[in-house]
Amino acid sequence: MCGMPAPTLVVVSGPPGSGKTTLAHEIARAVGCPAICRDEIKEGMVHANPGFVPSTSDPLTMRTLTTFFDVLGLLVQAGATVVAEAAFQDKIWRPRLEPLTDLADIRIVHCVVDPAVAQDRIARRLEEDAHIRKAHVDRSVMHSGGERPAFVPVSLPVPQLHVDTSDGYQPGIAEIVSFVDKR
Repeated sequence: MCGMPAPTLVVVSGPPGSGKTTLAHEIARAVGCPAICRDEIKEGMVHANPGFVPSTSDPLTMRTLTTFFDVLGLLVQAGATVVAEAAFQDKIWRPRLEPLTDLADIRIVHCVVDPAVAQDRIARRLEEDAHIRKAHVDRSVMHSGGERPAFVPVSLPVPQLHVDTSDGYQPGIAEIVSFVDKR
């Protein structure tokens, strides 16, 4: 990037119901950059595809994955700091983030949450946001008796921070922003 400082790519990840989207938007506001959220991209695509029925590897889900990483690449190549949020596990995030390590300073924020709190959040989303949630497989998570496959966090040799989102943020938003801004 011709001697220009690299932008920061803040990756906010964690299991469903861990508060990733809310935290990603909060970090983006505090830092002054865009938040790119995989679910929000998919919701926009579903809006344009009436009758869509979600499944784990349907064509729209796969197109969302490609679009999400294309947008991140475009932004960091342009020199923009960005917050990226999704429930992707290591096998999805790592191979797509590795090429971006040459373009951006990557910081990973892992959201962790009490499983009962996550289940409550997912149930509340299904009740409150049914029209938006039609893009996602939340119902299968709820009907699995609360048993979800183990979440495998992103594993890259970059700075990482665990944030407990069970009740607010621990550490707090000021400490999270300090972690993001640390060079």
